[in-house]
Amino acid sequence: MDLKPTKIPKVSGDQSRYSLVIAVAKHAREISEEAAKKEEILVEKPVDLAVQDMILHPYRILTEDEVLAEKALAAEEAEQTQEPEKE
Repeated sequence: MDLKPTKIPKVSGDQSRYSLVIAVAKHAREISEEAAKKEEILVEKPVDLAVQDMILHPYRILTEDEVLAEKALAAEEAEQTQEPEKE
């Protein structure tokens, strides 16, 4: 597969190519760590696999504020689903 950066769908809104590079690097690290946990040997470079994922699968790059908001929402939902303690 040809892994030219121009084949990655354009980022939208106030996202930049820099955001895309950071996202690819983070995903490559996840791929590498997962392979290490499973004791798998990767034939392709993790960065190449991450770029392929970005080309072939839908993705969304979150800003730091969006990540914090999603974590807060998840914590709030988890708190609401806990059963109240019986006295």
